[in-house]
Amino acid sequence: MEKSEGRKSVSQATVENGMENPGLELMEGGNLEQRNTLEEVTQGHSLEDGLGHSSLWRRILQPFTKARSFFERHAGLFKKILLGLLCLAYAAYFLAACILNFQRALALFVITCLVIFILACHFLKKFFAKKFLRCLNPLKNPHVKLWAERVFIGVSVVGLILWLALDTAQRPEQLISFAGICMFILILFACSKHHSAVCWRTVFWGLGLQFIFGILVIRTEPGFNAFQWLGDQIQIFLSYTVEGSSFVFGDTLVQNVFAFQSLPIIIFFGCVMSILYYLGLVQWVIQKVAWFLQITMGTTAAETLAVAGNIFVGMTEAPLLIRPYLADMTISEIHAVMTGGFATIAGTVLGAFISFGIDASSLISASVMAAPCALALSKLVYPEVEESKFKSKEGLKLPRGEERNILEAASNGASEAISLVANVAANLIAFLAVLAFINATLAWLGEMVDIHGLSFQVICSYVLRPMVFMMGVQWADCPLVAEIVGVKFFINEFVAYQQLSQYKNKRLSGIEEWINGEKQWISVKAEVITTFSLCGFANLSSIGITLGGLTSMIPQRKSDLCKIVVRALFTGACVSFISACMAGILYVPRGAETDCVSFLNTNFANGTYETYVCCRELFQSTSLNGTNMPSFSGPWQDNVSSLRNLANCCDLYTSTVCA
Repeated sequence: MEKSEGRKSVSQATVENGMENPGLELMEGGNLEQRNTLEEVTQGHSLEDGLGHSSLWRRILQPFTKARSFFERHAGLFKKILLGLLCLAYAAYFLAACILNFQRALALFVITCLVIFILACHFLKKFFAKKFLRCLNPLKNPHVKLWAERVFIGVSVVGLILWLALDTAQRPEQLISFAGICMFILILFACSKHHSAVCWRTVFWGLGLQFIFGILVIRTEPGFNAFQWLGDQIQIFLSYTVEGSSFVFGDTLVQNVFAFQSLPIIIFFGCVMSILYYLGLVQWVIQKVAWFLQITMGTTAAETLAVAGNIFVGMTEAPLLIRPYLADMTISEIHAVMTGGFATIAGTVLGAFISFGIDASSLISASVMAAPCALALSKLVYPEVEESKFKSKEGLKLPRGEERNILEAASNGASEAISLVANVAANLIAFLAVLAFINATLAWLGEMVDIHGLSFQVICSYVLRPMVFMMGVQWADCPLVAEIVGVKFFINEFVAYQQLSQYKNKRLSGIEEWINGEKQWISVKAEVITTFSLCGFANLSSIGITLGGLTSMIPQRKSDLCKIVVRALFTGACVSFISACMAGILYVPRGAETDCVSFLNTNFANGTYETYVCCRELFQSTSLNGTNMPSFSGPWQDNVSSLRNLANCCDLYTSTVCA
């Protein structure tokens, strides 16, 4: 009985609990009908609970949903408001920076003006381009176009003649550089593949653009100061490399060893260029430069884009910009691409040359000036005789980088620069060793016939001396400059720029120009001309680099590449030489060289180049007439400080007037 009652009470408890929790009854068992009924009840409760929770969540999220839909409807307005607030904040910051210290905020001012100029050009192109093109419709008439071209050519020729007559009246030695340009053009025309097919419009437009840009950055004071400032900013920017290289290699190695001093700059600059490429800034600048060259010179889109790209990237990277079109390009177009690679230097190695102490503004000017000249001379040496597939004036579009974010772009740029650093280091080791062996062999052969001191540099100084003289270098400086140019062409530009920096450091130290009959340094004008003449990859070792890069992209055209590579190398070298001639025509003395009287009266210093130049000028203006008091001529004649300055100069340098 007790057991029955116990079981009964358990059953009753189970039923009672089952009413509260149907799942418990299912566990105890029951027929199928009861089980289904309980499942339906459970699902009904769950559905009601779910609908209740959903309704509750909808009521809670309703304000957020309305706000979201409101923002989506007025997204454009909110973007404009946010952009306006950011512009106002930047304007306030910009004005505060300029008011507090304008000299300190000069870089910010230049960047801001550049951005405003770009935005203004975009605005004008968007809203007024069609109206401007309609105004030019009369020029589409063949007769009007012909007369406009003739008038433009006539005005340009008359202007050039007048400019040469007036400008060279004060410095007639500049005519030598002009004769050098004519000499190089005649040589290239004699080597032209198709003399009758030369498009002289392209040639003269390229040389004209190079000349105009040279006047802007070398002759005009605002342009010269702007590029000097830009060069200084680049030097400051590149100096940040020391922070990374000092941490990895230590201060001692970075300060004293070339490999740890200059080569890390290539990694840093490669990283920065990769970031700019990822952001699309490099592509934008290249496309704008290419568009301008294309519409003025009449070259095709693909070749122009590659040559413009060579201003920023190397001779193997630039063809990658037009890789899909290389297979269909004509031989003349491929020749232009190769010439552009030989005639310019990459932005990555530009930083390394600046670290040597080479003038940054001259390097930047030479690299930019080389682009139009490379196209012009390429079409002079190998004119177009085929039908190009890329005559469209729309130009080609460059894609952005494949990296997914800016950090990946920075990492890839640094990693890719490692191979360039290794290549530079390996080439320097190999070529300097080969040069030492060649010099030792030449010296041994020379001693056999009592010729002492024979070397590769000595041979270059004699063979290339007439050529560098035609560039505008003074005859006394010609042996040293010819030696450097020969090293660049037969060895490479790194060794040549390193040698140029050694001469520059000697000049800046203020040592005597001649010691034991040997010239120790070259003049500032010769340095500028040499910097322009070396600015390019036109050397024998670059033939293999160019062929290797292009052959991997278009293996089916290997025979065409091999046929024109030497011609392109010669043309690229002449581009640098003509740029040097342009620099020789446009160079004007600046600084202490223009007013030595004021310099010695106010800034007399020991052991500087300016002091040496001005003391030499004072010595030449001083004469001894058998009296104890020397007499002065020229600007020193009526200067009361001339005698004191002469005594100071005699303490530093030797001269016959110091006796």
